[in-house]
This record gives sequence, C-alpha cells and structure tokens, in this order.
Amino acid sequence: MASASPLFLVFLSLGFFFATYNLLTLVVRQRSDGPGFGGASARDPVVGMPEGRKMAAAFGGKRMPFHVALTATDAPYSRWQCRIMYYWYKQVRGLPGSEMGGFTRILHNGREDHLMEEIPTVVVDPLPAGLDRGYIVLNRPWAFVQWLEKTTIEEDYILMAEPDHVFVKPLPNLARGGLPAAFPFFYIKPTEHVNIIRKFYPEEKGEVTNIDPIGNSPVIIKKSDLEKIAPTWLNISLSMKDDPETDKAFGWVLEMYAYAVASALHKVQHVLRKDFMIQPPWDLKVGNSFIIHYTYGCDYNMKGKLTYGEIGEWRFDKRSYLRGPIPRNLPMPPSGVPESVVTLVKMVNEATANIPGWDDGR
Repeated sequence: MASASPLFLVFLSLGFFFATYNLLTLVVRQRSDGPGFGGASARDPVVGMPEGRKMAAAFGGKRMPFHVALTATDAPYSRWQCRIMYYWYKQVRGLPGSEMGGFTRILHNGREDHLMEEIPTVVVDPLPAGLDRGYIVLNRPWAFVQWLEKTTIEEDYILMAEPDHVFVKPLPNLARGGLPAAFPFFYIKPTEHVNIIRKFYPEEKGEVTNIDPIGNSPVIIKKSDLEKIAPTWLNISLSMKDDPETDKAFGWVLEMYAYAVASALHKVQHVLRKDFMIQPPWDLKVGNSFIIHYTYGCDYNMKGKLTYGEIGEWRFDKRSYLRGPIPRNLPMPPSGVPESVVTLVKMVNEATANIPGWDDGR
C-alpha cells in the first residue's frame, strides 16, 4: 500500500481549508519539525524512570507548575462532569505534593455559558459545520490550537485532561525534566495497524514503535511542544477521518491515534505512566494513582458481582445522565464492589453535596 508523506497530507488539508473554510486556515498551519525530547534511548516502556527524569534533581526541588486544561461543550452531560472535575481540582491543588497551576475549561461552542462564572473558561470556535461529520471529539485538537494561539498561559507545562476525570490526590508534574508524561491505553496499538499508520507516518520518519500507545489525555507536556504538535494533530485527525479505511479501523479512538502520530512526527515521545489514572470497574484499587477516569459503566448485582454488558441491580454510568446533572446522594454500591468504584461514588457524592446550585438544572 502506498503511503503519503505528512507534508502531502498537510498540503491536502490546507488546500481543503483554503477552498472552503478560509477562517479556519488563519490559525491552523503546519509547523516545521523541531527537536523533540526523549529519543529512543531515553524512552520508558512502562513506568520506569529514564535518564532524563533522573536529572530532575538539577532543578533543586523547584516547583514546576502545570496548567490544567480540558475541552468541553455546553451540553448538560458535559457541564455536570466539568463541575465535579473542577471541584476536586480545587480540593487538591493546594495540598503538599501538588504542582497544579491554573485551570481552563476550553469551551468549543463559540459562545459563552453560565458556568463561566463558576469555572475559568475560554470560548473558542467549533469546527465549521459538517466538518466533524458527527465525530464531535474532532473539535478537541482544533480547540487546543485556538486556545494556544489566543491565550497567555503562565505555566510552562500543560495537563490535557477531560471532564470525566476526578483528582484523588495532589498531582505533581510527572513531566519534570522535559519529557512529557502520558497514560498508556491498552487499546491504542499502532503496531497492529502498520498499513494504516504508514499512510500518515511514512517509513522515512522512523519505526512504527516510535508511536506511543496514548491519546492526548491525560498528558502533561511542555507548552512549547504542544504548540508544535497541536496543528499537526488537527490535520492528521481530519485526514484520518477523511480516509474510510482509517475511520473504520480506529472509530471513536481515531483522534487519540492522531495525537500519537502527530507527536511522533515531531519526535516527541512520552514517559508512560500507568499510575497516572485508573479506570473502574477494570482497575480495582486506587493505589498510588492520581486520577479516576469514569469512562466505563459500572454494573453489579446486589452480591457485588460485576455484570458488565448487562444493566446491573446497582449501577454507575455517566451516560445515564445525558440531559441533566447526576443526582445528589447516589446510593453506595453493595458489599463486595471494588474499592475503586466505592471511592468514585463517594467523591461524586461529596462534590454534588458541596457545589452550590447543583440541582438547578445547570
């Protein structure tokens, strides 16, 4: 199968933009490759510390804050998750061990909403109508491109997070030493899609194993690196969505693959941190992790047995609350349900009990 060079894909994307979406091209532009961090010799295959991280002592213990940024819409489903996420950010930000700096909800609806009084928010434009073809997360890279262009960010590092993240303890800068840090997803497998990957990452760029098994979130990365990666991430996302074979193969994780490929094109590799977060119900304990990601539904019978794939007698699933906020005082799971799920429900209940105006439909 013939492979197209990234430069060709960029020109193709830009040509399409200039022809039909002139406003978009004022901001989106491919930037030249710059020096990356963490070459193959420094890459961490799982969670160990590469040589670059061992140099952290050179900073003399200096605090290196990162900015927390998440993309969101003004849909009720997104709003209530953002409110819980921001509540827990505020609870842990000032605790010992935290290097969390400022916070921004990047609202890609093109218009303000009432949560701007509660959560620090920057409004950016959505993609032109129809360009996402129903794949709303294509707005994510475009939102980051605009935010980086229009906003002065004091911190040198950025955490790309999501609304369904709950901070269970203070988060340090895992990217200390310059190497970005990311969570490895078991379902992002570039080496199992070599023919597809080579359409966007040709052989002359390097081995497919240079592409990390990650998405853009959670990632802590230097702002200067993200400024290089973000336009490429957008262009690759659009190009992947435009290719039927790629779209079919990657589905709802297409934009995640696009971020991983864009990072590799800029020679940026990530330290892979399994302790970055857990994902109930599959991860049973919180352990030393920093974030709970509640993307999966948690279904159990009253004996505490997981009934995944079937609606349980007891359940916690964010998708049950698409049209309004999740209720206060959710019932606790039955005995035998893993610690991770119990902790999640307790933290959601604490947040909803303490956020003013939770039940007003916002």
